[in-house]
Amino acid sequence: MSDVLSFGNESFNNLAFYSGLVLCKTVLMGPLTSVFRIKNKVFSNPEDVARFAPGKSINTNDDMVERIRRCHQNDLENVVPFTLIGLFYVSAEPDPDIALRIFRIFAASRMLHTVAYLVPLPQPARAACYFAGVGATGLMAFFLFARLTFFK
Repeated sequence: MSDVLSFGNESFNNLAFYSGLVLCKTVLMGPLTSVFRIKNKVFSNPEDVARFAPGKSINTNDDMVERIRRCHQNDLENVVPFTLIGLFYVSAEPDPDIALRIFRIFAASRMLHTVAYLVPLPQPARAACYFAGVGATGLMAFFLFARLTFFK
């Protein structure tokens, strides 16, 4: 059991890679928001207006800035649970091939969700990506609880 959460475990190694990938994407959404705030001179705090857009007033109404913010928020609501549930899932020693498929589906769904959000693509593209990711996390939770409940 002590080697389950180590890079010698194929499932943990894959979780670390795909979690790292989507966590990096999530972290990059913050600076992307800042770039578009400065580019479009859209600031919600008086000190930011004074520094980056003197003479302008507070403005929180920019479609692209708000899209990036909402996409970032959605990442936070989905990537963190995926990573945490994934750690518990890996500790239950799942089939490595199934685990890898779940991790790939989640990572691909989050990347495509970002594209669908920021381009923007017509619905149901973004919703399908969102539900694929939620489904991947839910599947890990189901397998984890089934293992803990029925296969002690």
